[in-house]
Amino acid sequence: MRLRGTRKSRNVIDRRASGGGTVRAGGIGGLGLILVLAIGYFAGIDVTPLLDAASQPQQQGPRTLSAQEEAAGDFASQVLATTEDFWGEVYPAITGEPYDPPELVLFSNVTQSGCGGASGASGPFYCPADQRAYLDTAFFAYMSQRLGAGGDFAAAYVIAHEVAHHVQQELGILGQANEIRATVSEVESNRISVMIELQADCLSGVWASALDGVLEEGDIEEALNAASRIGDDYLQAQAGRQPNPHSFTHGTSEQRVGWFERGYTTGDAGACDTFGAEQL
Repeated sequence: MRLRGTRKSRNVIDRRASGGGTVRAGGIGGLGLILVLAIGYFAGIDVTPLLDAASQPQQQGPRTLSAQEEAAGDFASQVLATTEDFWGEVYPAITGEPYDPPELVLFSNVTQSGCGGASGASGPFYCPADQRAYLDTAFFAYMSQRLGAGGDFAAAYVIAHEVAHHVQQELGILGQANEIRATVSEVESNRISVMIELQADCLSGVWASALDGVLEEGDIEEALNAASRIGDDYLQAQAGRQPNPHSFTHGTSEQRVGWFERGYTTGDAGACDTFGAEQL
């Protein structure tokens, strides 16, 4: 991505240097911890017993961010700014209302959100209660080193996906879908969750289609590779499980790639109606 000269968003809350979280001693450390947490999130595995057995919490005080962490924060802020510029034009054209962008909270290890306590086990996520997206920037290293989903645009896709959930919230889609999920069976709830996630992938593709002068050769391929590496079927297989479609909450690799491509090739948010699609 060509982000030089791109402004930084003012909607970033960086908690990484403030302390108040926990670090884990012994057992699982560094990227190994992130691997366990992220696979648990994407594959629907409860990793709490692993974490309890492998670590003991210790208080983490204020610290100085590394140069790599500073760069990751600047990158996330600039990517967020591109989503603000894009949806700031597109959202009013769709709804006739101004776009109210989300805040992006950067954290290390653990933090608090309007949806409760959050950690790497949550993965990058959007909280409708406080309309904020949450990201542990160490997740970028996990994607690259453990999933083989490296590249700056793969990381940008993650941010754009969470912003897309905010767009769904603003449109009323997310609230309505979650109300229905609370009244149906687990299998049906998971199916609706897949629709939500695939729509966010599609909306991320629509955002990507408008990045004139920002995209570089190979960027879209990075996003498509990332989408394929975080499909439920792929991650369940990586975790040593037989992929179980009824437990999928984010969609298969093929579905995630396909819906991102749909958004990117059409450049039309109206093409992202996963809820009305005959086939996902």
